[in-house]
Amino acid sequence: MNAIEIRNLSKSFRGMYAVDDLSMTVPQSAIYGFIGENGSGKSTTQKLICGHLVPDKGEIKLFGKDYSDAGVRARVGALIESAGCFPSSSVHANLMMQALNLGVENRDEEIKRVLKIVRMEDNARIKFKSCSLGMKQRVGIAMALLGNPALLILDEPINGLDTDGMRIMREILVDITQNLGCTVLISSHILGELEKIATHYGIIRQGKMIQELSAAEMDARSRVFVSLQVKDTAGALATLQRKFANVKLEDGYIRVYDVDDTESIVKYLLDGGHAVSEVKKNKVGLEEYYIELMSKKEGA
Repeated sequence: MNAIEIRNLSKSFRGMYAVDDLSMTVPQSAIYGFIGENGSGKSTTQKLICGHLVPDKGEIKLFGKDYSDAGVRARVGALIESAGCFPSSSVHANLMMQALNLGVENRDEEIKRVLKIVRMEDNARIKFKSCSLGMKQRVGIAMALLGNPALLILDEPINGLDTDGMRIMREILVDITQNLGCTVLISSHILGELEKIATHYGIIRQGKMIQELSAAEMDARSRVFVSLQVKDTAGALATLQRKFANVKLEDGYIRVYDVDDTESIVKYLLDGGHAVSEVKKNKVGLEEYYIELMSKKEGA
């Protein structure tokens, strides 16, 4: 059974489609990276799943049931846009108000549980307005985790965080899926960070799902390239372009794409009088894969 199954979902505003005949599948216990440019329909899709918006047409199922089912709705936690906390109240007080609103039993124990998950157990008494951006995002996730949901929907939770804040967020999300068995649907523009934790991806453009694939499938499809550094970059680049079909200068490195044999490349350069100071084999990452996919769609 999948955590989310969406079929032919559409939502328009004043005649313009924000989500256009979209289909989507999120496996249980996945960290599903939801990717797309601003205005592509990510937030609208997440709001539709949460029941904050009513679709024009289409079907949304959560754990095999219609998303409007009261039982399945209780299994969903969400942080979309902001935590919606009272700035002058403490972290604990904000969580208590949310727990009361949700009818959570054993509220003090539940608040301690979620604060521990988000690494905030020592900050329960500080005012929300005194929290850093990263802490505020973690409070929002703690609120979404009240009641132990099976599905967590997060809209851009790592945007604006510093390096340490993003690391902590990654660790929290991995813990949630591995230790709690929770499924996470997360949107983000920071694809390098998303790539470190996501097990599945959905790429959306202009309200349409362009591609869904697992992290393993993306890795298998990603192009291989060899990166090199030499003293005479221009000369070496010209030499390689005479033999290999796809050679580019990027980020200070010469990249030879779709070639897996580093020895033959290095030997060819040496024979041409170019000593190689650095060589390494790589695969195209998520950000480059996304850019390449979008450029293909634009040119289609």
